[in-house]
Amino acid sequence: MLLPQASLTGPIVEFCVNVINDTGLAGVFLLMGAGSACIPIPSEAVMLFAGFTVSEGHHTLLEIFIAGFLGNMVGSWLTYAIGYYGRVDLMERNKLIHVSPDRLARVDGWFQRHGDVTVLVCRVIPLVRAFISLPAGLAKMPFWRFTWLTALGSLPWVVGFGLLGRAVGDEWEKWREHLSILDYIVVAAIVALVVYWLYKRSKRDPAPSPGN
Repeated sequence: MLLPQASLTGPIVEFCVNVINDTGLAGVFLLMGAGSACIPIPSEAVMLFAGFTVSEGHHTLLEIFIAGFLGNMVGSWLTYAIGYYGRVDLMERNKLIHVSPDRLARVDGWFQRHGDVTVLVCRVIPLVRAFISLPAGLAKMPFWRFTWLTALGSLPWVVGFGLLGRAVGDEWEKWREHLSILDYIVVAAIVALVVYWLYKRSKRDPAPSPGN
């Protein structure tokens, strides 16, 4: 199945379609897990196509809901664990992604005051939803609280796009095009983060004077 190549993430979406066509529910699980583990997989496209397979009679709604939801949870747990167990490394040893003690203290304070609402709301916001697990782990948010909040925030995303994909059937590609603005948001966010990182790095590491 060919996808509109005008979309910036068209090749990625086509890859997702091929994975699901080849592996079925396992593909839905793996792709949703990868998307929740901060790998740039458009989870809305995964669930839209999964819903389309339901309209074709290949799977049931319950099957794609379970596969998508479990994949979402496993990916979120993995990212949470990276933040939780990599906290010291990010603070002290990592030179590429370094979190100062002061900044980490601010993250801790924020999650102590607003962590529940932050995780719940961010799980239904495109782009942000995949990355909120990392700061939750860094702040050592209690695992079971993180889990139920992530589950509660993920269900509308998984169920909503699955139902939409089934409802629109083979028109799912057009609906994906309607969501193509997310492609540009992703690119803009990546560019902004790179520019910010380069700026902060230049402030930390000023160029040596000619006399040195």
